[in-house]
Amino acid sequence: MDDTYDVIVLGTGLKECVLSGMLSVAGKKVLHMDRNKYYGADSASLTPLDQFYDHFKDQKPKKTADQYGRPRDWNVDLIPKFLMANGQLVKLLVHTGVTRYLEFKSVEGSYVYKNENKDKSKHGNGKIYKVPADEKEALASSLMGLFEKRRFRNFLIFAAEYDINNPATYKDVDANKMTCSELYAKFGLDENTQGVTGHSLCLYLNDEYKKQPCLNLINRCKLYSESLARYGKSPYLYPLYGLGELPQGFARLSAIYGGTYMLDKPDVTIVFNEQGVAEGVKDVEGATAKCSMVICDPSYAQDKCRVISKVVRAICILNHPVKDTKDAASCQIILPQGQLNRKDDIYVCVVSNTHQVCSKGYYLAIVSTTVESSDP
Repeated sequence: MDDTYDVIVLGTGLKECVLSGMLSVAGKKVLHMDRNKYYGADSASLTPLDQFYDHFKDQKPKKTADQYGRPRDWNVDLIPKFLMANGQLVKLLVHTGVTRYLEFKSVEGSYVYKNENKDKSKHGNGKIYKVPADEKEALASSLMGLFEKRRFRNFLIFAAEYDINNPATYKDVDANKMTCSELYAKFGLDENTQGVTGHSLCLYLNDEYKKQPCLNLINRCKLYSESLARYGKSPYLYPLYGLGELPQGFARLSAIYGGTYMLDKPDVTIVFNEQGVAEGVKDVEGATAKCSMVICDPSYAQDKCRVISKVVRAICILNHPVKDTKDAASCQIILPQGQLNRKDDIYVCVVSNTHQVCSKGYYLAIVSTTVESSDP
């Protein structure tokens, strides 16, 4: 460890491994360390199932792990994430060649929750609807009325054809000035369709985006449509064996280009010079590694971070598919904040044995949302 590096990276989460891989490819001498015995940090997929229970030490399973099938069949994500099929991360994976270490499978569908009660604080009369993936599904869907579907179609055609470099596609829309609310009003979209667009297609977490210029909204619509066109069922991809394969893929890339890895280093601290600039790291035994730059996840520099918001998650092991999803083996379900009388959306990521993350006959449903109270 007593050596000098261009960059030292602490934590093997996805963003840290992406940076480590790219810096190694660029010819930098990289040392990458993690306090855990496994890759991924907070982006890890824990396996076997016993390790998952050990991670949450205060959680005791009602069944023993072997009753859920072979423990090695489980790869449980700590942080769920589906990838847009035509998104920047997929393009980066292809560009760097990391796809040779990974296998992906499309997610079967995207669903949205609609509360049929006028009082959105009451939830006893809600239903999950499939977000249409093609024109046939759109015509058959009861998510919106017939005339509203026509207006929605016109909006999607406009978004798909919009080109910031071609004024002929603007159609009296200055996307850098017109707000999202004004754009919706221009196409006559009602509140329900606005919710489907903003939350199910564009994946905004709340309605604050409506006050912003609509260029980002248009670009998100285009990304959704382009991703959907890649595979047809949904715009999402998910790696076999869990999201933890992504940081491992970039770690392999870094190692191929000379990166050095050290796992199970729990007591590493950052060393600062007299000017307060990071100049290396050291362990409890006093061994020091010097560098020009330290990159780390927030847990390694908590005194230099401030909490903006928190996310609460529930990881659920199911022995049945989710209701109203046509027995989908994988899907994303979005519960828009406006349908729940909340400030932020709730996301449910559902995966199963088809993605090699659990035993046959079981499903993983991971529920995530932003914390809005002191007792989430």
